[in-house]
Amino acid sequence: MRFVRSFVAALALLTTMTVASAEEFFFKPKDRVLFLGDSITEQYQYSTDIELYLTTRFPDWDLTFINAGIGGDSAQGGKNRFKDHVLAEKPTAITINFGMNDAGYGAFDANGQKRFLEGTEAMLTMAKADGIRVGLVSPNAVDRRAQERFRLYLETQKEFYAPLKELAAKYGDSFADQYAITRAALERMEADKADGVKPYYDGFHTASSGGLFMAHAILTGLNAPSLVSHVGIDRNSFGTGAGSKVMNCEISGEQKTESGLAFDRLDKALPLPIQGDWVSLLPYVNNLKDLNRYELLITGLEPGKYVIKIDGAEVAAHTAEELTAGVNLGNVTKGPIYDQAQKVFNAINQKNGIVHQRFRGVVMFGAPDWLADVAAERKPKELAKRMELIQAKQAEIYQMVQPVKRHFEVIAVK
Repeated sequence: MRFVRSFVAALALLTTMTVASAEEFFFKPKDRVLFLGDSITEQYQYSTDIELYLTTRFPDWDLTFINAGIGGDSAQGGKNRFKDHVLAEKPTAITINFGMNDAGYGAFDANGQKRFLEGTEAMLTMAKADGIRVGLVSPNAVDRRAQERFRLYLETQKEFYAPLKELAAKYGDSFADQYAITRAALERMEADKADGVKPYYDGFHTASSGGLFMAHAILTGLNAPSLVSHVGIDRNSFGTGAGSKVMNCEISGEQKTESGLAFDRLDKALPLPIQGDWVSLLPYVNNLKDLNRYELLITGLEPGKYVIKIDGAEVAAHTAEELTAGVNLGNVTKGPIYDQAQKVFNAINQKNGIVHQRFRGVVMFGAPDWLADVAAERKPKELAKRMELIQAKQAEIYQMVQPVKRHFEVIAVK
């Protein structure tokens, strides 16, 4: 009984913490989100992983996503194109992620920092005047294991980006210190001699796992809620209407079996689908405990090992002791919930091919003087046509992500 009381008290505290985080989160329902940056943004990796999180975690938010990353760009470039590439898209929330090119990949340059800060402040000024929320992001720390010159540049980055937090505060904007978060994780990789864990294929451009590496740093820096959903069950009182605690989901059809239990679970969100090449990175992103908590806690089981099945498919195996402490099923890589989330991820990637084509082929198209009149007439129509297609694809994605009732079984292994 003492354990149950402690469990309920802890759950009440957790509920309070989760709600507070949701209220403090940078992104909001109905947002039109724009990612602004350089080649790392144009890779559509960290931005897609952020989009995946927002879509699976909030399937009723009705968000729109635009990527305005350009390879080789800088804060001054962002400032110069802010009107055409940002304000013209009418976003409600943007992330600004410049500084990798600005700092020059070498020793600290005070004049370069001055230009960087001037360009950044100009963007913050324009965004504020237009009522746009800004998540200002320091760039990812380079991996000094990849290139010898990055041993110096890593320290340059620290000094170069140091004023960003204060600059964001000046304009009332959010700030995510991606540099500090990713540097700390990279240093742990070095200490562990984890040479096979390489978030960046060249030390700064992202591999697939690097997209998650950056997305995790940015989302947690912007106060993303960690909880997908939670089910807590006391087997001794299971099916009586007492002893079960749930968050962001509903359970029904409770059944106590000979050695375990079964129930139906209808979640209000989906966990992220963990990609195969993300797995080795997980220890360096807190095993996504601060981003992807899809929880199951069961007390009152007899000692031993249990398999967990979802819609008849085995997804995990845990001891009674582990289940009593609570397990996170968010990082499983198989089963019907994973498959649903993976289909969403695939659809987002396909849609973003259209987003990129629209940006590169239409938004950035510059007509010669002798075609200026034709472009002035046709470009707005083409932009609208392609955005209509993007929005149709987005609507299909929101259909894919809608909650589905799943049947859970917890079965003793004999």
